[in-house]
Amino acid sequence: MIPRQQIRNVAIVAHVDHGKTTLVDFMLRQAGVFRSNEAVAERVMDSFDLEREKGITILAKNTAVTYGGYQIAIVDTPGHADFGGEVERGLRLVDGVLLLVDAAEGPLPQTRFVLSKALSMGLATVLVINKIDRQDARPRVVLDEVYSLYIDLGADERQLEFPVLYAVARAGQASRSLEEPGTDLRPLFEAIVEHIPPPPGAAEGEPLQMLVDNLDYDDYVGRLAIGRIHAGRLCPSMPVAVAREGGELIPGKVLKLYGFSGLKRVELNDAGPGEIVCLAGLDTVSIGDTVTLPDSPRALPRIRVDEPTMMMVFRVNDGPLSGREGKYVTSRNLRERLFKEAYRNVSIRVEETDSPDAFRVVGRGELQLAVIIETMRREGYELTASNPEPVTREIDGKLHEPMELLVCDVPDAAVGLVTERLGPRKGRMVHMAAIGSGRTRLHFRVPSRGLIGFRNEFLTITRGEGITSAQFDGYEPWFGHIPKRTSGAIVSDRLGETVPYALFSIQERGILFVGPGVQVYAGMVIGEHAHPPELNVNACRGRKLTNIRAANRDENVILTPPTEMTLERSLEWIAPDELVEVTPRSVRLRKKLLDYTARYRAERERKREAEEG
Repeated sequence: MIPRQQIRNVAIVAHVDHGKTTLVDFMLRQAGVFRSNEAVAERVMDSFDLEREKGITILAKNTAVTYGGYQIAIVDTPGHADFGGEVERGLRLVDGVLLLVDAAEGPLPQTRFVLSKALSMGLATVLVINKIDRQDARPRVVLDEVYSLYIDLGADERQLEFPVLYAVARAGQASRSLEEPGTDLRPLFEAIVEHIPPPPGAAEGEPLQMLVDNLDYDDYVGRLAIGRIHAGRLCPSMPVAVAREGGELIPGKVLKLYGFSGLKRVELNDAGPGEIVCLAGLDTVSIGDTVTLPDSPRALPRIRVDEPTMMMVFRVNDGPLSGREGKYVTSRNLRERLFKEAYRNVSIRVEETDSPDAFRVVGRGELQLAVIIETMRREGYELTASNPEPVTREIDGKLHEPMELLVCDVPDAAVGLVTERLGPRKGRMVHMAAIGSGRTRLHFRVPSRGLIGFRNEFLTITRGEGITSAQFDGYEPWFGHIPKRTSGAIVSDRLGETVPYALFSIQERGILFVGPGVQVYAGMVIGEHAHPPELNVNACRGRKLTNIRAANRDENVILTPPTEMTLERSLEWIAPDELVEVTPRSVRLRKKLLDYTARYRAERERKREAEEG
C-alpha cells in the first residue's frame, strides 16, 4: 500500500488539439516507462481506433508514473465539448489538474468548461502554456487571458496562486520562464509534486468507500471497475458490497485487484486511500456505484454530469438492401447494444419510443452520437439514424432550446461572410477581437440546431483557414424556424444499379453522391438538387440500342467524380424527412417514406396543417 503523502492524482484538461495526449507521451517516456529500444507510437494513449483516425481523444484513460519516490496517477481527458461527460467523470478521480492552453489560440470554450468544473470541485491547478514555439505564439497575452478567465469564473485567492509553466509538448520540454528554454519535463513533474496536494486522508478505521468512475473489460477476468479509494483498504478475495442507485446493496467479492503502471495494469496485494485501482469480480457494478463493506455500507454521492442537449432516433434498417452487409440487424440486437452503451457512458441516455424498432438516443452533440454509430457499424450493426434535433425543455410555461457559445478564429477577410451566414441561423455576435497575424476571434450565441451543418459551410467560406468550436451555454426561448438546407434531394425512383449513361444527364441537375455501378433503390437519395424541390430520377436507365449508326451522334459520357458523403457529413446534411442508413460497408441516405406517392400525400397533409394552424 502506497503512503498517502506519496500519491499525486492529476488530470490533464484542455481544449481540443492543445496537446494533452502528446504531453502525456513525453511524461511516460521521461519517467522511464518505456525501454530505450522500445518502439512507441505517437499519441500512445489514444488506443481507440477512431481516436487515431480522427486525431482526437474520445475516452478518458488512466496511467501512472513514478518520479522521485512519488506515484503520479494521470488521467488523460478528451478536449472536444461533445465528450465533456468523460472529463467530468475524470475529475472525480483527482486532486488537481494540469490546464493546457495553446500559446497562440489562448483559452477557448472547452478551456472555460473544464476549468469551471475543476474550480467548482476545489481542485488545485497547474497552468501549462503549450506550443510556445509557434510563430504566432503570444504567451504573455494568453497568460493575462487565463487570469481573466479565472477571475470571471469566481476563483478565490488560493486558486489564483497557480504555477505557470511554458512548454513545447511535442519536444518534451517545459520551463518556469520564457527566458530560460526547457530541456525536459522535470519542471513539470516538480510542479505536480509541489503544488498538487496528496489525497485527503480518512480517519483511522473508516469503512471502505470506492466510487466507480469507469468500466473496462478483460477477456480473462471479465468486467473491471475503475475508481479511487476514498476510505478504507482493499485486497484480493475480500468480501465487499456494491451500493446501487436507490439504496440497493449487492454482495460480491474482489477477484483481482490492479493498479496502473505506465500503460499496463499490475496486480496489487492491497491498496489504500487515494489510490486509483481496478477491481475484477463485480459483474453487477455500474458507473456511479460505491464499493463498500457488507456489514457497514456507506455510499458516496453518485456521479452527476451536465444534461445532454442533442437527440437522434436510431431505427432498425428496414430498407430494401437491409441484412446484406450487417451481422446484427434486429431490434433486439439494436436495443441491447444501445443500452449497453448507456450503461458505460453516463453522458448519454437511451429511451424507448412508441415503435418497438426505434430508440431515442440523447447525447452532448452530433459528434458524440456519430462516434457511437461508427463504433456500432464496425462491430457489424445495421441501423438508420434520424436528423439531429435539440432537446428542448419548458421553463415558466415557455418552450426553451439549448444555446451554444460559438468561437470562430478566422482571417480578417472572412469576418463579414461568417457573420452573414450565421444571421439566418439566429446567431448573435457577443464579442469580436483581433488576435494578430491578420486574424480575428468572433464569439456568437447560436441555438444548437442552428449549428447543424454549419461546420462544412464554415470551412468553405474561410477556405479551410478558419477554426471553430462551440460549448453549451444555457437555454433561451425557442427562436422559431431556422432554415437548414435550401436545396432539395435527387431521389432514385426504382431498385437497380446505376448506369453512367443515366448519371451523365442527371449530374447537370445538381451534385451526385453515387457513381456508376452502385446499387440503389426507390426512395434512396443519390444527390443534391440545385433547386429546393425534390427531384425523382431513374439512375438505372441505359442507352437505347438500335442498328442505325451515324457520325457524331454519340456523346462522350464524362462523369464528374461523386461527392463522398461521410457519416458526419450525412448526419449534418439530411432534412427532417430523411434518414442515414448505416451498414458495416456503406453509408446511404434515404427518405423516411420510400414510396413517392406516400411522400407526396404526407407533404400535402403537412402544408394543409400549416395553413390551418
